[in-house]
Amino acid sequence: MGPAVAEGVNMAGNTFGTLFRITTWGESHGMGIGVVIDGCPPGIPLDESVIQGMLDRRKPGGSSASTTRKEKDRAVVMSGIFEGVTTGTPIMIMAENRDANSSAYEPLKDLFRPGHGDFTYLAKYGVRDWRGGGRASARETFARVAAGAVAKAVLAGHGVTVMTCTLELGGVRAVEIDYGQVHNNMFGCPDPSVVDDMARRVAEVRKMGDSVGGVVEVRAAGVPAGLGEPVFDKLDAELAKGLMSIGAVKGVEIGSGFNAPAMLGSEHNDEIAPDGFLSNNAGGILAGISNGDDIVARVAVKPIPSISIEQRTTDINGNPTVVSVKGRHDISAIPRINVVCEAMVCLVLVDHLLRQKAIS
Repeated sequence: MGPAVAEGVNMAGNTFGTLFRITTWGESHGMGIGVVIDGCPPGIPLDESVIQGMLDRRKPGGSSASTTRKEKDRAVVMSGIFEGVTTGTPIMIMAENRDANSSAYEPLKDLFRPGHGDFTYLAKYGVRDWRGGGRASARETFARVAAGAVAKAVLAGHGVTVMTCTLELGGVRAVEIDYGQVHNNMFGCPDPSVVDDMARRVAEVRKMGDSVGGVVEVRAAGVPAGLGEPVFDKLDAELAKGLMSIGAVKGVEIGSGFNAPAMLGSEHNDEIAPDGFLSNNAGGILAGISNGDDIVARVAVKPIPSISIEQRTTDINGNPTVVSVKGRHDISAIPRINVVCEAMVCLVLVDHLLRQKAIS
């Protein structure tokens, strides 16, 4: 008999959202990956091409930092959309895994890879899928992006847009921020003057057999004032939770973030004029509730843990050894993670939009 589970408690942790709820499923080297979305309003214009367009931004091969694994990730909508609009019933979206190569992971199945969830998954479940990281793989983010595309379609009907850019990659940081430049380079960087430096840094690290991290900015415009709850479900807290639930994310800041402690109150306060706020240190959120300004979040992304440099570890029996991770891996989660961050912000915003509509 398994451990007792409190009635009504979601112990699985695979579901996100309150009114707009998603449940993701699948493993890196399983038969497929997907998501079930419940709570999407009916009548939203949507088809597979819209979903596919967002998914294509997370596919491998888009930059020099990307893995060589080639998954087409063709979104198949199984339910919930009819004749180009949502029906209000659960939407299921999936894709088959076609290019999984589990043989590269055979030598690692009894080892704990540093930086991965191998140790903690075994500690939690007593069993783990060692093929490509199983459920802990970034492959799971296909489901988040597919759901985010649906959420983005709902937000578009309310005039809300969400964008992302790469602020920093491998220690090279953008100086000028021009979102119009994001789609003009392979890293999604808003500053074309540093793109070559980013490329050189990625090439240098690849030769070393190592990996790099970076910083992603997410900006939501057109968000109406009033979204969010006053205490535990503050909008910034919900955004932080959604973004921190992405595997490679180690930190989130809203607005001025970690620059705030060095500022005076007179500097940090966003003064108010008849036509709006004069600055945006709050990042579009005051007291946990949107204030109508752009919502700005920045996400700290750790280096990819799969590296070919030998590192010390132990096997599942506690014996010391060393490990070098071979196979097809990203050098950085950026820029593929950018659209995942965008998706999570869309999911949080649409959930709170529906929650606000329920009381207003």
